[in-house]
Amino acid sequence: MKINIRNMAILIEFVAGSGLAVLFHWVLHYKEAAYIIFGFGVLLSLATYLIREEVETAREALLEQYTQAHETTSAISRITDPECQAKANELISGTMKIFQLLQEGYIPLEETEFYLGGAKQLDHSVRQMKAVDPMTAGWDSRGALLNFYQANLRALQRGVRVTRTFVVNRDELEDQNVQAVLLHHLRDGIEVRIAFRDELPVISGISGRDTNNTFDFAIYDDRVVTDVFNQPGRYFGRKTSQPAEVAKYLSFYTLIEHSSHVAVLKDDRVVLDIETADI
Repeated sequence: MKINIRNMAILIEFVAGSGLAVLFHWVLHYKEAAYIIFGFGVLLSLATYLIREEVETAREALLEQYTQAHETTSAISRITDPECQAKANELISGTMKIFQLLQEGYIPLEETEFYLGGAKQLDHSVRQMKAVDPMTAGWDSRGALLNFYQANLRALQRGVRVTRTFVVNRDELEDQNVQAVLLHHLRDGIEVRIAFRDELPVISGISGRDTNNTFDFAIYDDRVVTDVFNQPGRYFGRKTSQPAEVAKYLSFYTLIEHSSHVAVLKDDRVVLDIETADI
């Protein structure tokens, strides 16, 4: 209906201008004025047509933005039960945090997506993966971790350098399970470093991340970072390829690396390189 009305308005303007031109040409015998009126009428019809189209396009865009901006608010306002409304506000609050992450260039990932994404990044890596990990159980049994570890081995076979810094407490280094994990990595050709929690730097500055409590991230070819959230929730971790954010993690990794120790094999045990040097 709106389109038909606009087309009719254009037709009426054109007919009116043409009618005046005919009047001046055939009735008043004023040909110059008729030509001027006809030309001016055509240009006026074209100009009003373009203005109407621009106004209508802007109106539709504004209406769409208004609907999107107020759709959620309108939906919540229609919830009458107080408990349901409180739950809705809680969901909105969580969603806004996700939007903030996306605005900063981070993609939130569930646990399976996180390890699958890490495996894919390793399959595309050509130079190095640098990782910082807590001593997580299940490296040789949990499906997602096992498949991710297999991607580590494939990368090693292609000549990619894989370095993993494990964050442990001092008394954990002699634990049998910890020794088994470290031995497994070293024998497979992964460079292993040990960082003691009481020696780790206290740093802030990585957006949205409490660096005082969590050390669980990986950097792929200095261009992509995956990071585990320090608190449990719907999402396990996040990924970013934003150069500014990746640069923060690189700086953070350099400080951790400076505070860590190289792990080596000695008599089927994993010890710190500094211990072998003392011997």
